[in-house]
Amino acid sequence: MFDRRLLTYFDWGFACTILGMACLGVLSIYSANALTTSPFRQTLHLRQLTWLAAGLVVLFLACTVSYRNLSRFAYVIFGASVLMLLVVLVLGKAGLGAQRWIRIGGIAFQPSEFTKLSLVLFLARYFDDHRETLHQPKTMLLPAGLTLLTALLVLKQPDLGTALLLVFISLSMMLLLGLHWRYLLPLAIGGGVLTPLMWTLLKDYQRRRILVFLNPEIDPLGASYHIAQSKIAVGSGGAFGKGWLAASQSQLNFLPMNHTDFLFAVLAEQWGFVGCLLVLLVYVYLITRGFQIAMESADFFASLLATGISAMLAIQVFINVAMVLGMLPVVGIPLPLLSYGGSSLLATMLGLGLLLNIHMRRFMY
Repeated sequence: MFDRRLLTYFDWGFACTILGMACLGVLSIYSANALTTSPFRQTLHLRQLTWLAAGLVVLFLACTVSYRNLSRFAYVIFGASVLMLLVVLVLGKAGLGAQRWIRIGGIAFQPSEFTKLSLVLFLARYFDDHRETLHQPKTMLLPAGLTLLTALLVLKQPDLGTALLLVFISLSMMLLLGLHWRYLLPLAIGGGVLTPLMWTLLKDYQRRRILVFLNPEIDPLGASYHIAQSKIAVGSGGAFGKGWLAASQSQLNFLPMNHTDFLFAVLAEQWGFVGCLLVLLVYVYLITRGFQIAMESADFFASLLATGISAMLAIQVFINVAMVLGMLPVVGIPLPLLSYGGSSLLATMLGLGLLLNIHMRRFMY
């Protein structure tokens, strides 16, 4: 039974901020495709609105079950997510050169989006179980190995961005737990040795994206075109932007994938530097609030879980914005709550719902 007293501790301001950002995403997706003649893209904002409704249900459902009950199934949930990654490689639905989706009935979802959250849940439970030996580097071997295995399965799809994100999430949680940076040196050396092998695992378009990042002039009408148009869109917004439904760079399809990974460029063109700054400040609020919830949490597991979710959100925002501005290679990381995509939105809503869950129960244990 749900304890109605928990509603007293529900953070309505946090929840309304989440809803506001998601609604901004729907409006931005509509604006980015307002002039398109594609029947599919004309309905993307309606699809995203449907996913938003489902995401709100997921967010509030995540608040109803105690996170302690969830911790009991952390290993099972992580195992199931790894199994789903294996299923994707065998039965997955291909699209845009990648095999990342599983279709059930008329709905396709991307398991790797939920793997990020399941990894955070697994690490929180594992480190909670081994809290007495966290100072020993050998305690980190199992989570490091499982993280790399999961990242390789995601890379095989191929999805370089999510694979890197999994590694960064794991590293951030280990470092926040006090793992000394010098223990990362062997990993760095090993990564350097394996770089030629990893390079061979990448698809041709992924290699081109990395080469373009190193030298943007090598293929201006090919691999460099995407990031060049993104920079033009960002720069053309100026200080205050062109206004809603006035983003010619994105609306006239000069900017590819404007409703997914490059939605931040659409925001920059429409609302300019000031609008983007406000959006980033909202993200700062959500992330710092998450870390505050971690510090106020009732037990070690809850603190680790909130920390991991907050770090996951922060890393995604940083990579996406840096990618759009040309400061990092294009790796395909969506902007949380804003970019089009049902799996990404649901996974983000579930993670934020768990933060609300932890906050509501901070005085109960």
